[in-house]
Amino acid sequence: MALLRLSPAILFFPRWPASHLHPRVPSRPTLVCLAATPKVPLPIASPASLGDDPSKWDPAECDALLRGGEQVASVLQEMLTLMEDIETDGAFEPVAVELVAQGVIGKRVDEMESGFLMALDYMIQLAQKDADDERKSLLEVIKQTVLDHLTKKCPPHVQVVGLLCQTEKKESRHELLRRVAAGGGVFKNDKGLKCQIPGANLNDIANQADDLVESMESRDTIPDRKLLARLVIVREEARNMMGGGLLDERNDRGLTTLPEAEVNFLSKLVALKPGKALERMIMDVMHGKGEGTDNIEQSNVESHSEQDHLTGVSGMRSVSGRKPRPVRPGMFLETVSKVLGGVYASNTSGITAQHLEWVHRTTLKILEEMAF
Repeated sequence: MALLRLSPAILFFPRWPASHLHPRVPSRPTLVCLAATPKVPLPIASPASLGDDPSKWDPAECDALLRGGEQVASVLQEMLTLMEDIETDGAFEPVAVELVAQGVIGKRVDEMESGFLMALDYMIQLAQKDADDERKSLLEVIKQTVLDHLTKKCPPHVQVVGLLCQTEKKESRHELLRRVAAGGGVFKNDKGLKCQIPGANLNDIANQADDLVESMESRDTIPDRKLLARLVIVREEARNMMGGGLLDERNDRGLTTLPEAEVNFLSKLVALKPGKALERMIMDVMHGKGEGTDNIEQSNVESHSEQDHLTGVSGMRSVSGRKPRPVRPGMFLETVSKVLGGVYASNTSGITAQHLEWVHRTTLKILEEMAF
């Protein structure tokens, strides 16, 4: 079994001159309560957005990072002190590390700064750059323990979204949804261990996943497409299990005006015959290529150049006169479902409905491959 060795070196945290400090500002919410393993990044405040040059960091973010870093160092120091009593040959069993982390973090989770996870992510990046696997593993144990404690404080439907995001097999996700809808309880998993599953409403689960998808897709860039794909899959599977289908009024989230970018892309798809070429087009967009490319150089200044006045639906001039946002996976599936629901409601289903169903089915398959 792999062993972890601790040393005072893990307490290293970079410091900046006083000119980079800023009076403490009210904490803003930066956490999304999802139970996910460390290998799946979560939509929390990420140090990657700060850049590699500390001199260019925002003073408020720098201050939050410093305060969070001090707490991380304090947690590590307390863990090191506790584990000195159980040390054997200078090494620690991973199970012992996890137990100590549970005890130390359990006492502090309500007092943690908003920059605690941000500092943890930054330290994990430093450990990764230094190729220090032992330090990285320890920091990831602390991060996962914090996320587990935060998850317990979340409403049941939020906990279920986190559990579903960790469940790779489609059949297992469906079984989990059925047990959650039935009220939850204590069940045995594949390894024979008992686990507590909360009871929750399927509609609440779908809406929670949809809110998270909307929050991620509203940004100019998507930091983690794998997590986004998982949330979209969770939303669609929870909706499908409600039994109302495309015309179920509970699935109507107020999308009255179809988004321009998604409609343009869907118009291209329905004009082509289903096949490998069409599947490749969808796959590229879902991976952030072509029409799905992020707006990395999004300008805050309105541009009136001719290139920004792109064509709209069916080659007509764009209604807004602005460059459409990139095609996003969640919004694209919403658009396909909305159009398909309109086709069914008007009783004009035929080759167009079959084509749209193929697009919907293929998109879900691609997202599932991306997610797991």
